[in-house]
Amino acid sequence: HTLLATVIGHGPDYEVLGQTLDDAAGEAFDKGARLLGLGYPGGPALERLARDGDPEAFTFPTAHRLGGLDFSFGGLKTALLYRVRDLGEGEAERRRADLAASYQRAIVESLAIRVERALAQTGLERLSVGGGVAANGPVRERMRSFGVELHVPPRELCTDNAAMIASAARFVDVLSYPDYLDLDVYATGERVLIAR
Repeated sequence: HTLLATVIGHGPDYEVLGQTLDDAAGEAFDKGARLLGLGYPGGPALERLARDGDPEAFTFPTAHRLGGLDFSFGGLKTALLYRVRDLGEGEAERRRADLAASYQRAIVESLAIRVERALAQTGLERLSVGGGVAANGPVRERMRSFGVELHVPPRELCTDNAAMIASAARFVDVLSYPDYLDLDVYATGERVLIAR
């Protein structure tokens, strides 16, 4: 999930500003890597390949016309699929690094557009970036460009792992058995956080 939020305090003390409408940024990296014949995890493999490519060789959509602060990466992934098909197998293989660099640039710019909007709308001067995508070098570099106080964990801590969830859980009261069985799980859409 890709999420922009203003964090007021620990636990559920935050306001969601924007979130994933379809594919998340990490999913876009992984699916793009798969389309380019790279291994898993796709994000790091795509970043490595992109270092040898031209990020302006191809133009991919950034969903900037979407407005607001929500994220959409589904169209970007589809655009890469069609570009690879249009190029044909041989040409796509020869231009794989350019495709990776251009695709990565579109993901980074999609994130940056919304982060920049959020900073302007809220007037905040601190930014924290976390999760698997925060390990990406160009994402980190682009987030530094906003000139705000930036907090990004070391790369080895930028993973999709249970440690993040455990850390967040320490700020909420424990729900005992069987109370937690009444909770629902939502992959997308409305989110309800229950804390006591």
